Amino acid sequence: MKFGIFYEMQLPRPWDADSDWRLYQQALDQLELADRLGYDYAWEVEHHFLEEYSHSPAPEVFLAAASQRTRNIRLGHGIFQLTTNHPAKVAEKVSVLDLLSNGRVELGMGESASATELEPFGVDFEAKREVWEDAVRCMIPMFRDGGCEYHGPHFDFPLRNVLPKPRQKPHPPLWMACTQLQTIAYAGEKGIGALGFQFVSADAAQAWVAAYYNSITKRLDRLTDYAINPNIALVSMFMCCPTDEEAQAKAEGTSFFQFCLKFYSSADRKRPPPGSVVMWDEYMKWKAANPDAHRKAISSGLIGSPETIRRKLRKFEQSNIDQVILLNQAGRNTHDDICASLELFARDVMPEFHANIPAHEAWKAKVLAGEIRLEEVDTTPFAVAVKA
Repeated sequence: MKFGIFYEMQLPRPWDADSDWRLYQQALDQLELADRLGYDYAWEVEHHFLEEYSHSPAPEVFLAAASQRTRNIRLGHGIFQLTTNHPAKVAEKVSVLDLLSNGRVELGMGESASATELEPFGVDFEAKREVWEDAVRCMIPMFRDGGCEYHGPHFDFPLRNVLPKPRQKPHPPLWMACTQLQTIAYAGEKGIGALGFQFVSADAAQAWVAAYYNSITKRLDRLTDYAINPNIALVSMFMCCPTDEEAQAKAEGTSFFQFCLKFYSSADRKRPPPGSVVMWDEYMKWKAANPDAHRKAISSGLIGSPETIRRKLRKFEQSNIDQVILLNQAGRNTHDDICASLELFARDVMPEFHANIPAHEAWKAKVLAGEIRLEEVDTTPFAVAVKA
C-alpha cells in the first residue's frame, strides 16, 4: 500500500496579514519533510471562494514550488477543475509542471461539487458532468506530439499545437475525483484512477475496490484515447501520536473539515455574503450541540497511536486499496503536530505496508489479466460514506 498526503489549505478565522503566507510556507515545509520521509504522493486541491474551508485556487503554482523542494514524491492535482478551466490551459500548466518536476505529476480531474464555485464561472451545476467529459475529450489529444483540434458541445478548439509536451508519455497518469462513492465504479469504467474523497469503512472499501476493478476489466469504455490508470485511492482523516488520547486531542480539525464540507457541498444552499459567516464560530456551535458526533469523528479514521492505525490499515490493505491519502492539514491542527505525526507514522507504521507493495502489484496484474476474477459485489449497502 502506498501513502499520500492531502491539502485543502484550510484556514479558519480569525486571519491576520500573514495568515495565508504562513499557511503556504508551512505546507511547503511539510511536503519537503514528507519527501524525505518516503511518502509516495502529495495531493493538492483546486477550490474557489470557499472561505476558511479551502484557500487553494492555484494548485499548479503551489505544486511548482513543491517540485523544487522535493525529489521523489509524486505531485498530484487532486483535482484540477475541468469545468472552470479551459482544457488547453490545463494541458499547458500540467505539462510545464511535469517538466519542472522531472516527470512526477499525477493529473486528477474533477467537476467541483459546489455551486459556490461553479456559478461565478457560468457553469450550470446540473451540466457539470457533461462539461467535464467534454473537457477530457478535448484535452487529452493536446498532450500528443503535433497539433490537434476538437469540436464538441462545450469546447470548440481550432487546430493548434499545445506546447510544451509533458515529460511523461503519453501523458501523466489520469485520476478523477469521486466525491460520490458511486463514481468509483464510473472511474473504473472510464479507465481512470479513482480518488475517493469520501470517508469509508474497510468493508465498504472492499466492495468499491471490487466494483472498480470489475468495471475496468469487464466494462471499459474510455472517453477518448488515453492510457488507463488502474488505481484506487481513498482519503482518511489522520493524526498519529504516541497514544490514542493524544492523537484525538490534536485532531480537532477532523470534525471542522467535515462540518465545512457539508456546508459547501449542497447544490441548492443560498450562499451567505462574503465574510458574513465565521465558519469556525458556526462549527463551535455545532460541536457544542453535537458532542457525540464530534467524539465519533475524532476517534475514527486513522487517528490514534501507531498500533491503532496499523490495525486499521491492515483491514484496508486486505481490501486491496492502492493508496491511502492521509489528511491532517485541517482546521487548526498545528504545523508542529502535523510534522510530528508524519514523522511517527513514517518511522513506526509505513515501512510494514510499503514492504507489501510488490505483492499487491502482482495481485493487480493478475486481476487486469483476468487470472483473478473478483465477485460482482452489491454496492448498495455501501453507497453512503461513513463519518470517519
